[in-house]
Amino acid sequence: MPRQKKSSSPGGSQRQLRVGETVRHAVAEILSQGEVHDPDLEGHIITVPEVRMSPDLKLATVYVMPLGGRDTDTVIAALERNKKFLRGEIAHRVNLKFAPDIRFRVDERFDEAERIEKLLRTPAVQRDLAPDSDDE
Repeated sequence: MPRQKKSSSPGGSQRQLRVGETVRHAVAEILSQGEVHDPDLEGHIITVPEVRMSPDLKLATVYVMPLGGRDTDTVIAALERNKKFLRGEIAHRVNLKFAPDIRFRVDERFDEAERIEKLLRTPAVQRDLAPDSDDE
């Protein structure tokens, strides 16, 4: 009977997290050194906050965010066009049995953090967070 162990951590197993971080460093290095020659990527500084690996390590979902959050669709399309080159570079830099297939997604965490920050600054929340002067 095969053992099926569900991962309790949100990012996957320790191995998935370790490989994802290694792939993240490789992609960030490739992008920061300007090795991808695409006119749509020229002039964009791209942040790679996270890479999530599938349990079999054959699929890497790379979350990216251009600086300032502008032109996200253009940047994602340019990265998709250069996927084959990026996969080859990742294969050279990361020692894995198989080069993972990669897909790119926009990282929504910055937008979510900004939304929560705006909620915390609303008058109703500020009123609830203020210390009560009636309790003295």
